[in-house]
Amino acid sequence: MEKGGREVVVSALQFACTDDVSTNVATAERLVRAASEKGANIILIQELFEGFYFCQAQREDFFQRAKPYKGHPTILRMQQLAKELGVVIPVSFFEEANNAHYNSIAIIDADGKDLGLYRKSHIPDGPGYQEKFYFNPGDTGFKVFQTKFARIGVAICWDQWFPEAARAMVLQGAEILFYPTAIGSEPQDTGLDSCDHWKRVMQGHAGANLVPLVVSNRIGREIIVTEHGNSDITFYGNSFIAGPTGEMVAAADDKDEAVLVAKFDLDKLKSKRHGWGVFRDRRPDLYKVLLTLDGGNHAL
Repeated sequence: MEKGGREVVVSALQFACTDDVSTNVATAERLVRAASEKGANIILIQELFEGFYFCQAQREDFFQRAKPYKGHPTILRMQQLAKELGVVIPVSFFEEANNAHYNSIAIIDADGKDLGLYRKSHIPDGPGYQEKFYFNPGDTGFKVFQTKFARIGVAICWDQWFPEAARAMVLQGAEILFYPTAIGSEPQDTGLDSCDHWKRVMQGHAGANLVPLVVSNRIGREIIVTEHGNSDITFYGNSFIAGPTGEMVAAADDKDEAVLVAKFDLDKLKSKRHGWGVFRDRRPDLYKVLLTLDGGNHAL
């Protein structure tokens, strides 16, 4: 019989944002407390939760929403909350770094210590999701953070569509993957619903790497005034927690506020991951094509 080991309870939060920072931070705190009451150790809040998803428009005034990493008021508040509750909280925010701007996340450990920063690597640019106007490509690389409860990999939204990002984090020892997100309808095509595709891609990351995966997405309709009139997105929620074979362990719907929780035994999962052989049988010497954009062998 297998012996138990390090158990961790993870949580994904889901809520509708207003465009008022204090209201949204208060909602996040309320739900973090609710997750803690359910026994959660690591609690994920959705991407850019301080306000509306402003990237629907290219507006210079929206740069005023950015703040420096050090001394950021929401991070400081979440540090106090993490220390009070003894939980880990990744905190998404719009970062200003001199003349650069990033879609960033600070990882707060259970004692309130800030473990460091990840900056979003893959920056989308399409109707309704015009992030390249606001964000520089992240320069931190994919990182793993040793928290009190687990070694975690945290990436952000569009990063979740790239299997290389998930693999890079697990290769560095990530035991659980976390993806704060803001995704919903497509303003240019009301008939396009990416929700099922979105879920299957991340379930694949969990299964391919044999690790649990936690996703937090927002809900609600948000209208932003653009240079061409109003743009609106209905965010489809469906936050979820997947197990190490990609199975759905907990899932929210597309309309309701949610606090999802799930428990995993990290030592048992480590043994299963090692026994499956996908990391034993890797062939990095054959993967050089992944370092190219076009798949060409330019050494020939």
